[in-house]
Amino acid sequence: MEEKKLTYKDAGVDTKEGERAVSLMKEHVKGTFNENVLTGLGSFGSLFNLDVKGMEQPVLVSGTDGVGTKLKIAFLMDKHDTVGVDCVAMCVNDVLCQGAKPLFFLDYIATGKVKAEKIADIVKGIADGCKQGGSALVGGETAEMPDFYSEGEYDMAGFSVGIVDKPKIITGEKVAVGNKIVGIASSGIHSNGYSLVRKVFFDKMQMDVKDYVDELGMTLGEALLTPTKIYANACDAVLPKFDVKGIVHITGGGFYENIPRILPDGTAVSIDVGTWEVPPIFPYIKKCGNIDRKEMFSTYNMGVGMMMVVDAADADSVVEALRTAGETANIIGEIVEDKGEKVILNYQD
Repeated sequence: MEEKKLTYKDAGVDTKEGERAVSLMKEHVKGTFNENVLTGLGSFGSLFNLDVKGMEQPVLVSGTDGVGTKLKIAFLMDKHDTVGVDCVAMCVNDVLCQGAKPLFFLDYIATGKVKAEKIADIVKGIADGCKQGGSALVGGETAEMPDFYSEGEYDMAGFSVGIVDKPKIITGEKVAVGNKIVGIASSGIHSNGYSLVRKVFFDKMQMDVKDYVDELGMTLGEALLTPTKIYANACDAVLPKFDVKGIVHITGGGFYENIPRILPDGTAVSIDVGTWEVPPIFPYIKKCGNIDRKEMFSTYNMGVGMMMVVDAADADSVVEALRTAGETANIIGEIVEDKGEKVILNYQD
């Protein structure tokens, strides 16, 4: 009797299902294309026409990141059409901090077994994020890796490229004592601190993602899966009109690790806690986990996803421009002399 011939599918990789996934995601991807995209889905390399008219010294700005353990919440809820927004946001928001205009985005998804509908949902989220971030989704990779990822699980990462004229690059080097800090609201936890979140709610409190929480006005899972806010709209409203000295994306490390990244020697920040509205998910985490206040500001954005440092004379106008653009923004502090503490939080109680 002739021995059965092995196939790639026998090893756990179904290329036909992969092809079906590509077919299902096509419309989502095409919806992000603009006139600068020169290749369609499926080309070996992605071509993007670089328009540098009006720029003295065009500089490309890139950023890469993933979603982290927030994906575990998506697994628990079996909801996969929003985490792609998080992936785009974590990359695009970093690029925006240098004053760049996002151009295009590429994604990488790895899973134990390709399920076409699930992959299409993930890519739909990525496409939605790209539209919010003004980026074309020009390419990506879906890797089927049996025995590497558990059944039903996946990971994803992304790569964003933007462009800025060299004289307009924002580095923080012009930040000076007396400048004001404008805080722009976050949509919630964003995509950092989820290991602590899971420790608090699932290990300590023994909660379920389906549990309705009065303090949150929704189920726990809905609150935890709220997509990261993308700040392209906010930057479009401010950067062409005002001299922004520094931009901070509040990600992992919260206030204490991210703000110093744009501070020149001799400067520090003084933040007036209470000048913005803190989303209810943060006090709920603090209460359930019995977490120290400083630990919260060291881990989470606490309701401020992005900060802009501007001249004191421009601060009110910047806030007005952001609010006109639909953002929630407030003056939350100022740049002060460094006397040994880079980040000073002033509490009202």
